[in-house]
Amino acid sequence: MALEDASREADRALSGKATGLAYENPFAGAVSFLRRSFTKDATGADLAVSGIPFDQAVTHRPGARFGPRAIREASTMMAGDPPYGWGYSPLDEVHVVDAGDMPFDYARASEVPSRIEAHVAALIKQAKGAILLGGDHSTTLPSLRAHAAKHGPVALVQVDAHPDTWTDDAPERVDHGTIVYKAIREGLIDPARSAQIGTRVEVEDEAALGLHRIDARAVHARGAEEVANEVRKIVGKGPVYLSFDIDGLDPAFAPGTGTPVWGGLTTAQAGLFLRHLAGIDLIGGDVVEVSPPYDHANITAMAGAHIAYDLIALWGWTRRTVATG
Repeated sequence: MALEDASREADRALSGKATGLAYENPFAGAVSFLRRSFTKDATGADLAVSGIPFDQAVTHRPGARFGPRAIREASTMMAGDPPYGWGYSPLDEVHVVDAGDMPFDYARASEVPSRIEAHVAALIKQAKGAILLGGDHSTTLPSLRAHAAKHGPVALVQVDAHPDTWTDDAPERVDHGTIVYKAIREGLIDPARSAQIGTRVEVEDEAALGLHRIDARAVHARGAEEVANEVRKIVGKGPVYLSFDIDGLDPAFAPGTGTPVWGGLTTAQAGLFLRHLAGIDLIGGDVVEVSPPYDHANITAMAGAHIAYDLIALWGWTRRTVATG
């Protein structure tokens, strides 16, 4: 294909044959993530991308329910090129489909976590892995439950301004600030193999949780590549789930989020960090807390789309390396 194919290519998300790079006009057509085929049956795919438009567990500004739609729209500009710096074209080698958004009854918020768990479990039964577009960060906990049921306890790599370790032993509560505490208590993640990157809020002594934490100031001082190298050593060779809360970025690069905190990562640092994680056994991940109502010029949605594309590249890079030796 060549760029001139934009004159005759349109709505390839509806064709059922959306593989390889796409050359649709980025401002037109059916908006799927990276112009991948829409399907509710991800059987045979490598990765299924799905939106979880739920934001009723936030502690401050809502709006992340619109995140999946905004990330998809931002991704249309990227579908014609490989992600920079990876050395290969994931869309030419990884079969990615867009499974649409998970349906739920917004008036029954307490039922949403179990629906997410079942939804993700179905996706990773059909496809080899799943990348979720949030939604607030509460959506990660039921995703971890589904992944741990398949893989056993996983390593969590979490990019976030907040550690999300508020003490919460009430199973009926749905809160985006308690997910890591609950994931450890439920045995979903191995804290000794897990790392939180970019934190920059004061927290109580949580040494008993056993997590590795590299705050934003350390990333600035040491550099994203060095930090990524350390994280690769922490997670080792076992399965890894990567959750990227967009507020891990500084508000200058991601104003459209619910709980922004100054002093965060730049988009350049985030890209370097993800690139130098290459080699980890990524089995799934998510991008959460993109809140378009607070965005400016779609820069937060654009960052979220780039991150999700890099998660696809990271998933594919490891597997192509193994396949080629």
